[in-house]
This record gives sequence, structure tokens and C-alpha cells, in this order.
Amino acid sequence: MEVAALTQTGGLSRFADIVQPASFAHPRTLCNINFIFALLAINCIYNQKTMRGRTINIFIPDGNPRSIKACDIKDSIVKAIFVPRSKIEDIYKRPDVQEPGLYFLFGSEDEIGKPRVYVGEAENLLTRLKQHNAGKDFWNTAICFVSEKHNINKAHIKFLESHCCEQAKQIGKCILENNTSPTQSSLTEQDVDFVLSFFDDLKILIATLGFPIFEESKKEKQNTIFCSGKEASAQGEYVEDGLIVFAGSIAQPDETNTISPGVSNTRKALLEKEILKAENDVLVFKENYTFNSPSTAAAVILGRRANGWIEWKDKNGQTLTDKYRQK
Repeated sequence: MEVAALTQTGGLSRFADIVQPASFAHPRTLCNINFIFALLAINCIYNQKTMRGRTINIFIPDGNPRSIKACDIKDSIVKAIFVPRSKIEDIYKRPDVQEPGLYFLFGSEDEIGKPRVYVGEAENLLTRLKQHNAGKDFWNTAICFVSEKHNINKAHIKFLESHCCEQAKQIGKCILENNTSPTQSSLTEQDVDFVLSFFDDLKILIATLGFPIFEESKKEKQNTIFCSGKEASAQGEYVEDGLIVFAGSIAQPDETNTISPGVSNTRKALLEKEILKAENDVLVFKENYTFNSPSTAAAVILGRRANGWIEWKDKNGQTLTDKYRQK
């Protein structure tokens, strides 16, 4: 059994299940097995810290980049079909939307910038999209996911639907429109691995198409930056989508007369959604929250007009301007 194959399939956790201790009584054999475990451990740690490059193909059937898109990853079975609601009739003859699959309906963002999302599954995606076109008002974009090998079934997509809803709730980057939590189907161990691999590639494609709802905000100590004021003390990270303010950060409770109406409204909306909560005479972030710019994040935290490129600093006192604008 090859070490590379084991690592690619989560081999370190599976290897102990495969190996029978009684089969390896000889000390030299035990030494070899320990060596393999060490290699697997190193490989797994390395893979967790690095990301492989992926090749994504996007086909635009009508030549309009804002219209229907078919999107896939070169070394994957997962295919995404992006459908603006206004173009739904243009997919009626597409065979790839007449298969079993998973779909997402996306609506406009709420007052704090989270899109409204409905997650569903169907044995015939086109039939279900037609039903939602007639019966659901909120959405303006659908993204369907199918297997290019035609090897996903009803149990697979029911599991995926439940898993996607669970992940979306946990990560908190969208507002779920599902009224009930989908039931997770019972799968074999092999099928669970297959479905979760499908989900991993789905995450990449859905983010590529503009909806990074499954991208977790993980706190990286080496990238942490700080914003502080009279009673404010916040930590965050500058990322692709803007600036993440981490849960536990403290915002100034009051506002000065320099604060803009937009920032003041954002603070009110965050309080209404209980992302910010009043505790001990300050405002505390109860979850990670991504602002679209460093300055909006700083202004919300400090309760006044603020230039986030100067207010946010790393542990050495370097501002974002120093780190990103003067290289």
C-alpha cells in the first residue's frame, strides 16, 4: 500500500483500521510501520498548510459573461451551472440540468451584507427550478451542481443538502431561507467520503462564481492586526473579501458627530442582528464579521470617521498602508 495513496484519502486515520497488530510481530516490521506513520504525519501536516493549484474552466454558452456559465475543475467530477433568473428559459434544453443534483438560490444582500440563500436538492434540477421560478420571489441567481460522471444519487444529494445547510449556519456568511433543516440521509463510510470530497470542490466553484458562503474566517496569529481607541480594542485580519473583525473584539459604545450616517446605520444593524451586543458598557462582537473595507471596520469600532489604512496596525506598529501600499 503506497504512502501517497494513503495520504490522499485521509490515510493516517484510516491506516490504523487497516493494519492488524498481530500481523507485524517482527521488530523490523514494527519499525517500518512506525516510519510509515511518521511519513504520513509529516505529509498530512504539510498538506494542511499548503493549497494545491487548481485549473477551473468556465464556459459561457452565449458569449455574455453575466449570463449562464458552466464551470468545472479540471481534475474533478463536480460541475456548476450558474443561471441568472432572467435567463432561466435558456437552460430548458441543457441536459446537465435535467439530472440529480444540488442547487442554491441566491437573493439580494441584507442590511449587513449577507446574501439570502436557499439550499435544495432535486432528482431533476430543471423541474425544481421551474417550480421555484413560479413560487419563490426572493432569488435572482441559481447555481446548480451535478456530477460529470453521472454517479450521484438521491441519498448523496440529500446528504449534501443537509451538510451544506449545516455548514452555512456554522460559518454564518449568509442568511438561510430554508424553513426547516433537511434530514441527512444514511450513507456508508465510503459514500460519506465521496460526498464530502464532492463538497470540497463545490466550495471552490461556488466561491469562484462569487458566493464564498463556505469560506471560513480562521484566525491566523501571524496576520492579526489591531485597532484601538478610548474604550475600543479589536483584532482582525485583512483578507480577500475585506477586513475580518474577530469575535470578542470591543467597539466604542458611543458615536461622535463625525461618524457618517452609513456607518451609524451599520452599527445599528449589527446590534439588531446581535452580531454586536452591549456588555459592561461597551459593544462586543459575538462572532467574526467581515467588513468590505478596513475604514468601515475601523469607523464601526471607533464610533467615528476613521481611515482604516492607518488605524489598523500589526503587533510591530506597522499600519496597513505600511504593509500593503508602500511596497
